[in-house]
Amino acid sequence: MEVSELALGCMNFGSEAEWMIDDREKSREIIHRALDLGINFLDTANVYSTGESEEIVGEAIANYRRDELVIATKVFGEMHDGPNGQGLSRKHIIDQAHASLDRLGVDYIDLYQIHRWDENTPIEETLSALTHLVDEGLVRYIGASTMAGWQFSKALYTADIEGYERFVSMQPEYNAVDRHEEANLLPICAEEDIGVVPWSPLAGGFLTGKYDRDNEPSGDTRAATDEYTSNRFTDENWAVLEEIRSIADERDATPAQISLAWLLAQDVVTAPIIGPRRIDHLEENVAAVDISLTDAEVERIAQPKFPQWPQEGKDR
Repeated sequence: MEVSELALGCMNFGSEAEWMIDDREKSREIIHRALDLGINFLDTANVYSTGESEEIVGEAIANYRRDELVIATKVFGEMHDGPNGQGLSRKHIIDQAHASLDRLGVDYIDLYQIHRWDENTPIEETLSALTHLVDEGLVRYIGASTMAGWQFSKALYTADIEGYERFVSMQPEYNAVDRHEEANLLPICAEEDIGVVPWSPLAGGFLTGKYDRDNEPSGDTRAATDEYTSNRFTDENWAVLEEIRSIADERDATPAQISLAWLLAQDVVTAPIIGPRRIDHLEENVAAVDISLTDAEVERIAQPKFPQWPQEGKDR
């Protein structure tokens, strides 16, 4: 399956958090502009605003050629109270696949991904349910996201031994300052020929360059309210950003474009998932595909960080 060099992340399309767009018409406009710019790969999840994101995507693509689009969604997170409201059991997976199809307004999902690893469900049951969906024609391919390397290896091995559908893609957190997956999932993906679709390629906005080491984030920025972004404010990460800003100045580009170009220069990466909330940010991000960094520039950005797993200071 062919996908564009960038995927449009749809987590911002909804109203569940204050940093989301909370405007269905504006969200549809961003999707339409992304499609016009050549992005054919849309990534959402059932849990994003409890289905609202999928509904918005469905509204936006209603008049587009279905065979030209790659629609990806995910399953795992809590969708309702009760023992079967989340996880990767056969019941939850199949029920949620049908619910996602209804919200998206499509007959099949191109890429159906497990959002996290489920410690309470045998991987055989999960793979069996996903294989059933493929056999029924409701899903074309299956993917995974964010887990320990041993878990992903176990899933691939089980699929090979038992004859289940095999994961074809992995969504890891990966960007120039969050490089722990280089010591975890990425070597497995390279060895097993797994497509890599990084989430948070701009580290929650940190790599856009809009924050300054010496100033507190303003109240209208994500870092002011969300620790995911403000946790990036470390000496090592500021050193990475300084190199990115320097290269951006040399190339008459923006830090966001250089950060995305760095990801696109990694052989293992298939399509970073961008999550713009404005059309001008979308257009800025898309322009990154035309920037080819030199090996020396790639190394300059990488040099201040040493990848390690588990990520220091995080419970993975």
